[in-house]
Amino acid sequence: MKHSLQRLLLATCLLAPPLAQAQNPAGPSAPEAPAARPVAPAPAFPYPIQQKQLANGLNVVTVPFDSPGLASFFLVVRAGSRDEVEPGHTGFAHFFEHVMFRGTDKYSKEKYNDVLKSIGASANANTSLDRTVYHMTGNATMLEKMFEVEADRFQYLKYPEHEFKAEAGAVKGEYTKNSASLYTQLNEKVADAAFDKHTYEHTTMGFFKDVVDMPNQYQYSLTFFDRFYRPEYTTLLVVGDVKAEEVNKLADKYFASWKRGSYKPAIQPEPAQTAPRYVHIQNANFPPMVSLSYKGPAFSDQSKDLPALDVLTTMLFAENSPLYQQLVVKEQKVRFVGGSPNMTRDPYLTSIRASVVKAEDMPYVKEQITKALEDLKSKPIDAKRLADTKSALKYGFLMSLDAPDQIANSLAEFIWLTGNPESLNRYYALYDQVTPADIQAVAKKYFVPEGLTVGTIGPGATGGVQ
Repeated sequence: MKHSLQRLLLATCLLAPPLAQAQNPAGPSAPEAPAARPVAPAPAFPYPIQQKQLANGLNVVTVPFDSPGLASFFLVVRAGSRDEVEPGHTGFAHFFEHVMFRGTDKYSKEKYNDVLKSIGASANANTSLDRTVYHMTGNATMLEKMFEVEADRFQYLKYPEHEFKAEAGAVKGEYTKNSASLYTQLNEKVADAAFDKHTYEHTTMGFFKDVVDMPNQYQYSLTFFDRFYRPEYTTLLVVGDVKAEEVNKLADKYFASWKRGSYKPAIQPEPAQTAPRYVHIQNANFPPMVSLSYKGPAFSDQSKDLPALDVLTTMLFAENSPLYQQLVVKEQKVRFVGGSPNMTRDPYLTSIRASVVKAEDMPYVKEQITKALEDLKSKPIDAKRLADTKSALKYGFLMSLDAPDQIANSLAEFIWLTGNPESLNRYYALYDQVTPADIQAVAKKYFVPEGLTVGTIGPGATGGVQ
């Protein structure tokens, strides 16, 4: 990784514009040298991305990386809570994160775990709004065994109804445990209030009433698996001490017979919000909280809106920023304040949160945050600070790419957003193009009262911030 970073930084230096040339000693009548062709900037991702699509629609992505004897194997399923369109059936994308480890006829749960131990691998999964990701990291020389066991469960998962009910009960227990957190409760209330039609209205865990009823939905679970666990929804990603030829050969051997499906969820677009919305949790024994969630853009690797919002929020809430210094350091009215946009397939929320020391200061804190956002609309930000922030964000991304699983995680995000890992390079190239005018433009476009949902936690019957 160290050498790759050095090559990337060297390439960046070589691409810097040349110093102004001295005047031609031959005088103005001498012919000018032909203008140099502009050189494309170095890609943000410093490793080769090799792709092959099977006839059934499965995309196979290989990233060779210098990690002797180690490889990460990811299966990215572009199905999350966003795709749960039928009333009464939320939470199933997350449910499959659990039940996918229940086994098959060939590899029972216990035998699957024994195989993982034998190849020195660890396996897990996680679910979010737009995807479910299954991943393992282990001995690269045992790559074929990884292919075998993962292809088996993705095509031949089998669980009897009594095991389904047991897993559904475990999911309910997880929901109950998580919902003990007031932060989780606030997230649910904000999402439910901010969205009326789109499936982002419910969180990844699903609506509680649906989770309670899940043990009665065995037949529907089979339908969900049949719809989404198909090659056209899935990308196979291998990073580490591997070669693309080997990965593609194994993908053909173990996944080529996987049958393509035909289901496409009908996701309703969210109508435009026309006024601020408010939710509140009354609790006198919890630190007061103010949450400001503004409707934001869907992910795009062709628009500067998300990079500009990322830069804006990074600058606004940095520890050396005027707002942070005022609220946290000088006035000490806030324990922390921060926020960022979310990268999602459809328009979602840019969320800002502040943990307030005294509940009576919540209106003041909200006012100061919104004032800072208003200032960004009319006052151009400092060009040097903008350049430093963009550089820090890109450098931070590069420094995270130091292990196969971390590299795979970074690529997986762009796979579930667009289906194409090369989207990562297109997206990060946009950061270089963000200007002070772009920061003003996104502030004016997105930080507007009619797109705002305010969430509060405090001792009173209301948050007092209307």
